[in-house]
Amino acid sequence: MNIVLVAGARPNFMKIAPISRELQKEGIGHTLVHTGQHYDERMSKAFFDDLRLPEPDVYLGVGSGTHAEQTGKIMIEFEKVCFQLKPDLLVVVGDVNSTVACALVASKLGIPVAHVEAGLRSFDRSMPEEINRILTDQIADYLFTSCEDARVNLRAEGIPASKIFFVGNVMIDTLKRFIGIAAGSKILDSLKLRSNGTVAKYAVLTLHRPSNVDDGDKLKGIFSALEALAKNVPTIFPAHPRTVQRIKEFSLDDVLTDIQAIPPLGYLDFLNLVSNASVVLTDSGGIQEETTVLGIPCITLRDNTERPVTVREGTNNVVGNDPERILGTALGILENASSGNKIPRYWDGKAAGRIVKILKNKI
Repeated sequence: MNIVLVAGARPNFMKIAPISRELQKEGIGHTLVHTGQHYDERMSKAFFDDLRLPEPDVYLGVGSGTHAEQTGKIMIEFEKVCFQLKPDLLVVVGDVNSTVACALVASKLGIPVAHVEAGLRSFDRSMPEEINRILTDQIADYLFTSCEDARVNLRAEGIPASKIFFVGNVMIDTLKRFIGIAAGSKILDSLKLRSNGTVAKYAVLTLHRPSNVDDGDKLKGIFSALEALAKNVPTIFPAHPRTVQRIKEFSLDDVLTDIQAIPPLGYLDFLNLVSNASVVLTDSGGIQEETTVLGIPCITLRDNTERPVTVREGTNNVVGNDPERILGTALGILENASSGNKIPRYWDGKAAGRIVKILKNKI
């Protein structure tokens, strides 16, 4: 059996790592392809090192560009890989451009496609990721879901039940494997968030989605709320390169006076930072899941989420990008630190094992 695993962007690496490990454990041959959609060393190489992933077997090096440019480059280069390797199966994860581009290539070449994290829906087609999810699921042969909602979404879109497999959340496999190792990170000390063994109250911010950072007025409004928050608790902002670029374009550097902007962190440092936070503010999808498992209050700076289970069962609060609502929610959480949550079914660290067992029986 010759399986190709594709990773392109930072969130993919945490999902691919446990699948690669399980395939290796079962003695199943596989090739790891890194498209290079995220190519900055801190956004890519550091994650491979932290996750104990081997160097990619194939690196496409597509870099940045518009959605069309990036997707087109990936398709052209990945088709060459498929001609050379003639894989029996392609495994793609998540919802980035690499996911849909490689799935399209494989499907047209008659190579079966497995989509890990299938069926998530925000029902907001203005999000590029939503288009990627829908298209990938329509052409996938094996759809591995992380929550019960996903099956309902897929069946409503006409996907046969025989293609859908509820396996759980592979990102949580990685979290559970590395949470103990991450505890040894020195990030809290370097940011002066720990004194005499006691961790101070602090907030963590991540921000990168076009809907938030590509509009100067919206971005300024979000930062105004977070600057007010930062006057109450230290607010740590590992800044995505895209967001840094927008801050410069909109001349917002002087707005960030109390927010502590730092370069992107590796997986272990970031996991340690989040797991000790009093509150996390984000527009990321995966962080909504990680905070749910960690029991850390999360504020999602979007109008919707493709992960409603994190609201229904977890610690997630979806508030949009209204400054008053952002600040009010954050201050309310800080005043009332208790956060009740339960961990969704199959978010138990064993999802990759379920995936590989199904693939062994099906292929």
